[in-house]
Amino acid sequence: MPDKIKLTKMEKAWILYDVGNSAFILLVSTLLPIYFNAIAQQAGISSTDYLAYWGYATSAVTIIVALLGPVLGTITDFQGFKKPVFMISMLIGVAGCMFLGFTSSWIVFLAVYVIAKCGYSSSLIFYDAMLSDVTSSDRMDEVSSRGFAFGYIGSCIPFVIGLFVVLSGSRFGIGQMAAMTFAFVLSALWWLASTIPLLVSYKQTHYVGVQRQIVCSSFRRLADTMKNIKQEKAVFVFLLAFFCYIDGVYTIIDMATAYGTALGLDTTGLLLALLLTQITAFPSTLIFGRLSGRYPAKRLISICIAAYTFISVFAFTLDSQPKFWILAVCVGMFQGGVQALSRSHFAKIIPPEKSGEYFGIFDICGKGASFLGTMLVSVTSQLTNNINYGVGSLIVLFILGFFLFQKSCKYVE
Repeated sequence: MPDKIKLTKMEKAWILYDVGNSAFILLVSTLLPIYFNAIAQQAGISSTDYLAYWGYATSAVTIIVALLGPVLGTITDFQGFKKPVFMISMLIGVAGCMFLGFTSSWIVFLAVYVIAKCGYSSSLIFYDAMLSDVTSSDRMDEVSSRGFAFGYIGSCIPFVIGLFVVLSGSRFGIGQMAAMTFAFVLSALWWLASTIPLLVSYKQTHYVGVQRQIVCSSFRRLADTMKNIKQEKAVFVFLLAFFCYIDGVYTIIDMATAYGTALGLDTTGLLLALLLTQITAFPSTLIFGRLSGRYPAKRLISICIAAYTFISVFAFTLDSQPKFWILAVCVGMFQGGVQALSRSHFAKIIPPEKSGEYFGIFDICGKGASFLGTMLVSVTSQLTNNINYGVGSLIVLFILGFFLFQKSCKYVE
């Protein structure tokens, strides 16, 4: 296996943002659904409807970001625009994360969650687009993998502190609501602090020259790209594949705790199992990054998609805490690899000076959330009145994604 690469200052700062924003997404995957479940129960909402409403809110984020992301991404390709637009998106996410702890109405909570998640998802468009600026093509797979890997392990620090306060706060006279608020605020501050090095050191090296009427020009460029993208077969077919399999991946991430809670599994056990997912994902993602120096990324991505197909099959049988722990470990083994290598693979096959524009389109396919996946789970769960069937239905997305990805690889060769 190849020797580890030595990271530059810019690469380290870029990776650190993954450490910061991952604290928020871990919060979304763990404490937020539990908090929402508590206030939803107080409002008399059933467990099936609770899971469905959570899925609908997550799907709403995807629709909003899908509409705004490509246009904003195209604007950030102009010289000097990527950093400020990225910063605004990040600050919206951080502010929303803080405010979540001060809401008690389930409707208001979902509205704030949508705003915070939109800020988070939008920031990732511009963050991912920065990859071609902070490193070279031959280093992308490993740098991208390290971002996800250290994001997984770094996000555990505020999570463990927040979880300790939530579970043990009563011993120190801290109420449950105050403990949750502390966890939200801590994650937001962690996210903000981890962003500062990137804001200080980032320089946009690939860009389109500034033009008059930037917004109109951006729409024209985006329209041209969308019109001609079918001719770019490697990019187009990959995006179709990514749309399918990454929707399934992000649905599992976004709805794991909601799924386990709706099944009536022990809350503490669920949180610890998802913490185990993060811990497992750290070395697994690093391993995938190192393997990318020996094996083609397309082969490693294919392995990850196939693994998620079997994970979806296993979800049909999930009915106990031990099985949820097994699921958590399996997800952790392949989650980071498929995310990191998909990101770097896409960065390699697009024009670097249009990275914001293309990653805006990339995000439509499910980076920030998963419209098709969450809707599939929500609708199937309500139609069958069986949560296992809802999550198990994701197997369709992974099978389609696998075959489309194999086809896209033929155009790269």
